Amino acid sequence: MRAVIVHGGSGKLKQHKIERAKNGVKEAAEAAYNALLSGASALDACEIGVKSLEDNPVFNAGTGAVLTLDGRCELDAAIMVGSTYSAGAVGGVENIKNPISLARKIMEETDHVLLVGEGAKKFANLMGFEEYDPITEERRSEWKELRKKLLLGESYKWHKINELIRRFPELLEGTVGCVVLDDKGEIVAGTSTGGVFLKLLGRVGDTPMIGAGTYTTPFAGASATGIGEGIMRVVLAKTVTDFIQMGVPPDMASQAGIRMLTERVGLSAGVIALDREGNVGFSKNTENMPVAFIKDGMDKVEVVI
Repeated sequence: MRAVIVHGGSGKLKQHKIERAKNGVKEAAEAAYNALLSGASALDACEIGVKSLEDNPVFNAGTGAVLTLDGRCELDAAIMVGSTYSAGAVGGVENIKNPISLARKIMEETDHVLLVGEGAKKFANLMGFEEYDPITEERRSEWKELRKKLLLGESYKWHKINELIRRFPELLEGTVGCVVLDDKGEIVAGTSTGGVFLKLLGRVGDTPMIGAGTYTTPFAGASATGIGEGIMRVVLAKTVTDFIQMGVPPDMASQAGIRMLTERVGLSAGVIALDREGNVGFSKNTENMPVAFIKDGMDKVEVVI
């Protein structure tokens, strides 16, 4: 059995971005699944799927990622292989096109799991990653508008982030993720993000935290999206995969994970999951979360917004 599920982040999409987001997740799922059909491993297919999303400026990952309070673009990503529990992650790295590929290099070329900031950037240079500016004019314009609104209102305090997102739902959008099952039974999950709009410089969210935003086992894989501070507190991705390993179907496991997060920390989030039989699941407590999935036996990608 081969299967792919991807997400384009939870939150509230602006009307003009809905079709772009639906097309983006569909293209990513197709790219990953076609790679599987061509004989690619789950690891290769997952990287391909996430890179497709990172290269699409509609999403908050790679090109078009959101900006920090002071107008910089700091990227996080992680990838994990279920059979070996191998993982690589990067946090707060700047001037790179595809952080998911850097996360994979960390997994394959070092003894570490997570590199951050300047150290991650130096490692990227060592590995031959070219300098790249992921900031788009659309994101810079949004940043200027939101920062102006913020500075005209109450002073910025991080513990007020949920209130800010209720006032400005466009602050939270677009983290991307992909979970893949190949015909050998391998499960790989990858997640990539620019974080939350107007985040403090140096903030790292759930995406590169293994078990929080990204997790896989021989039984299942999951990728989360939303306010990382809540996702980290309940270790959402691992919680969902643990539910699946205990026999809960992925759809119910995803719903249970989001329900638990909502009840315990009351923050915005979404999650996708996939088990070793190719069954998929996803859930959110936000208005939107573009999801696309396909597996053997389906004649086309199914997209849900």
